[in-house]
Amino acid sequence: MESAISNAQIWTGRVLSGLATLFFLFDGGVKLAKPQFVVKASVQDLGYPESEIVGIGLTLIACTLLYVFPRTSVLGAILLTGYLGGAIASQIRVQAPIFNIVFAFIFACIVWAGLWLRDPRVRNLLP
Repeated sequence: MESAISNAQIWTGRVLSGLATLFFLFDGGVKLAKPQFVVKASVQDLGYPESEIVGIGLTLIACTLLYVFPRTSVLGAILLTGYLGGAIASQIRVQAPIFNIVFAFIFACIVWAGLWLRDPRVRNLLP
């Protein structure tokens, strides 16, 4: 059973998804560029080797691209949720401020809210 989705809901979902997408593409892009502040945050603050930063950025960009395309958007949302879960785990491991943890959680909620609002397949999963 298809539920009707208003234009306002579709556009709200597109805007939420677009904001999340822009943030993830920016975050992945700076990981590829590896400016000093990214290297410091990854190596000193989070304890990841510098050699892993580009791979993390490529993974984030790939998951984001899967999220953008309607045919693979659910898979992309699942993978982005896993990525953000890893970010939360990393922040907890280094005892980061609560804002860092909540920020990643909020972005996971934005990913799913945007998808739920714009995609009737996702909306129909919940009665």
